Amino acid sequence: MKIVLSDRKIGKTAQLDIPKDNEVMLIGSKIGDVIEGNSAGLPGFKLKITGLSDNSGAPSRKEIDGTRKAKPLLSYGIGMRIREKGYRSKRLIRGNTISADTSQINTVIEEYGQKSPEELFKKAETKE
Repeated sequence: MKIVLSDRKIGKTAQLDIPKDNEVMLIGSKIGDVIEGNSAGLPGFKLKITGLSDNSGAPSRKEIDGTRKAKPLLSYGIGMRIREKGYRSKRLIRGNTISADTSQINTVIEEYGQKSPEELFKKAETKE
């Protein structure tokens, strides 16, 4: 499982791998929840979950409860790219809860911890 950190102050993102031992701590959290950064190896940080993707690439929507897959009729928003007026389509979407099938968690930094943001994003850039 990967976690994507976004920092609105400096406008950068970083992607970190979550250790297998810590994945269990995140299962059951929903989009919009604030989680502790300890699970991603960032002590003192508070991260707000803004989105999810599963292992097949299906995005998650806040309106769909649970971890199930669904095919709702969509006209706009997450999971839709076409913006024609009146166009609606059924798309494969995941629920708003983290499960074992989740492969990516998108987050925004709410509170900073012991590491400085510049150090965190600088380390992520050197890995690539």
